[in-house]
Amino acid sequence: MSMRQFSELVGISNPYLSQIERGLREPSDRVLESIASALRTTSDALYQQAGIEIDEPLPDGPSVPDAVKTDPRLNAAQRRALLAVYQAFTEGPGMRPRRRRPPVDESQDA
Repeated sequence: MSMRQFSELVGISNPYLSQIERGLREPSDRVLESIASALRTTSDALYQQAGIEIDEPLPDGPSVPDAVKTDPRLNAAQRRALLAVYQAFTEGPGMRPRRRRPPVDESQDA
């Protein structure tokens, strides 16, 4: 399949797809999901193949909900709003762990 055909299948422009391929642009979540769907895989699998690791949650310290609930600077309405937003991001559809780019090996440029 040509790049032009693939870009039409995914629903993005051929030049934009080319920029993603060359590492000049980072695709949005929507574009990445479209690419993964067209390839019949997941966005997580694409990140894994690209060598981009999933950040693991930090084991130390309070959880975000605990921090929000105990912050004396927030009133009850602010706490409820922040907790609702946090829950929507962490439990809603399309929730995805943060990614970490692999370190750049500058020795290959020399």
